[in-house]
Amino acid sequence: MATKKAEQYTVTAHAAFEMARRQIPEQVVRGILKMPEQKYVVREGREVVQSRIVLEGKLYLVRIFVDLDRNPFEVVTVYRTSKIEKYWRPSL
Repeated sequence: MATKKAEQYTVTAHAAFEMARRQIPEQVVRGILKMPEQKYVVREGREVVQSRIVLEGKLYLVRIFVDLDRNPFEVVTVYRTSKIEKYWRPSL
């Protein structure tokens, strides 16, 4: 993350539930937070970081919503989608 170290974060209960439900390992989230392919501001204090990864033999876009106005910052929710072209921003 540009404004804070990726190692300093908490995962909200909602995000932990969604990670388990959607079968997204914590090491995947940690790796994307450290080195996302893309990131952009959704609103003041909230960013989306995202990367394309292979899970279960299929290419997905994993999107992580992060509140940066907290200390440590909070992972709000995480999901994966196969609709990469819908969310991928080629100009970033």
